[in-house]
Order: sequence, then structure tokens, then C-alpha cells
Amino acid sequence: MPVKRLAFLTCLAFASACPASGADRQIAFESDGAVHIANFEVSIVRNLTTGIFPAISPNGKLVAFTRVEGTDGHYIRRLSVVELASRQTQVFDKVPSDNSYYAAWSPDGTSIAFTLWADGVWSLGLIKADGTDFRFIKKGQPNKTPLYSPCWARDGKSVFCQDMTNIYRLSLDGTILSQWKIDKFVPNGSMSGDGRIDVSPDGNRLLLSVDMDEEYDRKDWDGPIPALWTIDLTTEAVVRLTSKNLFAWDGCWLDSANILFVSQRAGEKQAAIYRTNGRDLKRLIENARRPSVSRP
Repeated sequence: MPVKRLAFLTCLAFASACPASGADRQIAFESDGAVHIANFEVSIVRNLTTGIFPAISPNGKLVAFTRVEGTDGHYIRRLSVVELASRQTQVFDKVPSDNSYYAAWSPDGTSIAFTLWADGVWSLGLIKADGTDFRFIKKGQPNKTPLYSPCWARDGKSVFCQDMTNIYRLSLDGTILSQWKIDKFVPNGSMSGDGRIDVSPDGNRLLLSVDMDEEYDRKDWDGPIPALWTIDLTTEAVVRLTSKNLFAWDGCWLDSANILFVSQRAGEKQAAIYRTNGRDLKRLIENARRPSVSRP
């Protein structure tokens, strides 16, 4: 099916441009090497624990993250979960890796997919929310590009991931169910190991953090332009959500018409978390990255 390209002004008006309901919803994010939690209006912000790459559970009661320990250049990074109410933390020290990242909650909140370094390669792993029943979704292979950025499909039976040139949908036993070549949809675009994937609330679109091979005039930036795109999984229509002048990455859905993302404007020394519906842009949290949001 031919790829359809839509105008930026239609980018997020998918259903309704009304603000997302903030009732009982929480935003987790990383700032200065610590995991923070905020209410939906960001009027209350709490520091939960030391760690990086936070991901809040669908019910908003737990945050998975990477706990970093060590000194003198030798660090151990373990998948962990902290409970918001008690701040009690469980470190998943039975995972066969000293480097675990990019936790992603299953839609029902019972399992976590993540990336791990094991046996000299990066792999995709799966574990229960209580730290039991670890297994590999897909083991990496030497001399082959690893899979990154796990993100659950809404069916709870498969995950999306990427290898910097392709996006895949895998069953939980590692079988490839679908595959999309990134530069087919996004000319001059690719993804890095940090590139993020997020699935829309209706499960029909992917929100992608893409690196664009484009020219720009900005002295304080070294690298490709980060941009947010969506792919409709049914029609294969693609939409660029952010303009060339708005460097944006780490996008996640609030609802079908609103997203959070990270940006760093020209001349700024730190990144911040923004919210947009495609027309209005609001800076929410200074000096922050890796936002994730609980479900309604």
C-alpha cells in the first residue's frame, strides 16, 4: 500500500483536541540521575529514588527503572521496581545481566519487557512484575544488530522493537509477526539504540523518535535532527509531528490527541519535557527526560 504523507497541522488532531483527563494519572520522569513522579498537572512533584529510564505501570502504582551501582568506571545497572505509596524498591538481581535498560510494562501490568546485555550481546528479556519468571523474548546474535526499544502491543501478546533500520512486531517467543523498513516510511530517517517507540491508546499507531539526516543551522547541536513521527499500522500512513526547527525525542502518548516529549531549544543547556496536541505547545518540566504516563 502506498505511503500517505499528511500535513503537520493535522498531526495530532486524530480524534479530539480536548486536553487529556488528568484524574488519578501520574507522570514518571528522570532528572539528574533520579526517578521522579508528578501528578498530571505537574503541581506536585516527588523524588522517588535514584535511578534512570523510569517507566510507570498502567495503574500508576509502580515504577520500573534501572538502578545504577558502582564506582571507578565499573557499574552494575539492574532492573528494579519502586512502589509509589511506600517507596519500597525491589531490585531484580536474578536477571542474568549487569546491564538492563528500557523497561516497558505489559498492558495489564503483570510483566515487563526490557533490554539486557548477556553473553556479550544485547537481547530482549521478559520478567514478571514481582521479579520472577525471567526469560528471553529474543536473544541477540554475535555480529548482528541488536533489537532495542521494546514496547508492548495493546493485545499484551506481542511487542514492538527496532534494530535502527527496521521496526518489528514480535510474539513473546521471538517470532517476527510484522516488519517495517524505517526509511521506506521516513526518507532520510533512522533510529538509534536510544530511539523510542510508543503505542497509541487505540493500538493502531506507533509514535517513533527518529533521527533525521537533514541540514540545520544550530551551533549547539552535534548530530542528526531528532523528530517525532507516527505510523498507522493499518493504512501505513505516516505523519511528522514536529517541525524541522523543533528538535524532539522521547515521545509518549497521553491520549489519542496529546503527547509528551523531550526537547532542548537553541541556546538551552538542559532538556525539558513538553506537551502538545499539534497546535499548542507547553513546557511542563524543566531539566527532565524519559517521560512515561499511567493509563486513564
